[in-house]
Amino acid sequence: MTQASQTIPEKVFRDPVHDYIHVQHQLVLDLINTREMQRLRRIKQLGTSSFTFHGAEHSRFSHSLGVYELTRRIVDKFQRNYPSQTPDDGLWNDDERLVVLCAALLHDVGHGPFSHTFEKIFNTDHEEITQAIILSEETEVNTVLRQVSADFPAKIASVIDKTYPNPQVVQLISSQIDADRMDYLIRDSYYTGTNYGNFDMTRILRVMHPYKDGILFDYAGMHAVEDYVTSRYQMYMQVYFHPVSRGMEMVLNRLMQRANDLYHSKWVNIGQSAPFLIPFFEQNWSLTDYLHLDDNVLQTYFAHWLAQNDDAILSDLANRFLNRKPFKSVTYNRETDQHLLSELCQLIEELGYNTTYYTAQNSSFDLPYDFYRPEAKKPRTQIELLEKDGTLTELSQASTLVQAFTGKTNGDQRLYFPNELYYGKNKAHVSLFEPILAEIHQMTKTGKLRPKI
Repeated sequence: MTQASQTIPEKVFRDPVHDYIHVQHQLVLDLINTREMQRLRRIKQLGTSSFTFHGAEHSRFSHSLGVYELTRRIVDKFQRNYPSQTPDDGLWNDDERLVVLCAALLHDVGHGPFSHTFEKIFNTDHEEITQAIILSEETEVNTVLRQVSADFPAKIASVIDKTYPNPQVVQLISSQIDADRMDYLIRDSYYTGTNYGNFDMTRILRVMHPYKDGILFDYAGMHAVEDYVTSRYQMYMQVYFHPVSRGMEMVLNRLMQRANDLYHSKWVNIGQSAPFLIPFFEQNWSLTDYLHLDDNVLQTYFAHWLAQNDDAILSDLANRFLNRKPFKSVTYNRETDQHLLSELCQLIEELGYNTTYYTAQNSSFDLPYDFYRPEAKKPRTQIELLEKDGTLTELSQASTLVQAFTGKTNGDQRLYFPNELYYGKNKAHVSLFEPILAEIHQMTKTGKLRPKI
């Protein structure tokens, strides 16, 4: 055993969700103290959701510690109740402890600022970057991991990539009921002040078992698992897909797109006020460039763009984002309402708005649960229930409640546009644009058109 992998006198982090987070290995403590992990303190877990739920200011750092703690509790229970006795008996081999704990802690280390919006504009992938951080000899994370063995970083990266040979380890970090999802549901529910994400986690951890193909649950715990699946569905519908949060995300998307377009057009020397973004504008960024970025860096750039006022659109969008002026939205059906979308966008253009930056279409859909479909593009690991006679039953075959969710996507499609153009009694649920937002509220009543922006 290397010094890095040895146990130490226990350190604790006080957590509002899990009470104490227990660190018992020098390796884990050293990873927490790396600059790549500390950077996650400066990246919000929920991005633009804090504009809707003001308490949602928690970071990806706290979430990562939470996933680590849940994983630690699970493997402690597995080692206590289901220790492996012989090779290939399908029980828990505690030699996997450090691998799964490190993977749990590092699973989000590659997230960027406002990650999903950033990824769409600059074609980055946080899972690929997570693996790169783990594997690159230039990172502190890699240096710490290599203290265990030369191949230890590759083992951790393969868990993130879902290619690690032990399915128990992979499913603890990434499956339809894993430590990652359990932590973010409870944590996000806590910080948003909602109750949708609460479920009986204590019961789920109690009925969880290792077996040769991964993780299963006692049939007697089915209702706790049902509760978890329902909680996840409600969090997506009520919190993650909230139309106002998405409205702020669309403002952010258009702000970043405008900055990118300005850089390439040379209309404004955007690089002077945002030097860390230049490699991303030019699409030749390195891992070091990526790790320079966090939410605070981008927020500083936005403040510069607002104050400089060199470009009316850039300044206006920065103002909307920094001062919480979300785009409004109307729902639509992509197959039947295209003519209405075109008509609405045309009227918005006639009012003087550049629709490239002042309209946006957003589709947010989630699949709450599905059984294993090998032909699917991303097949899911189904949830298995262990009956008393030793047989396994897939969750949706046992639960009529979950069966109602199975294989069915939920969400909506929305057209976003400036708030000041909105008009309608039903707010975000305008009936087929009512008609065309009452001709954009009689062309804004005063008849005055905005300057071209």
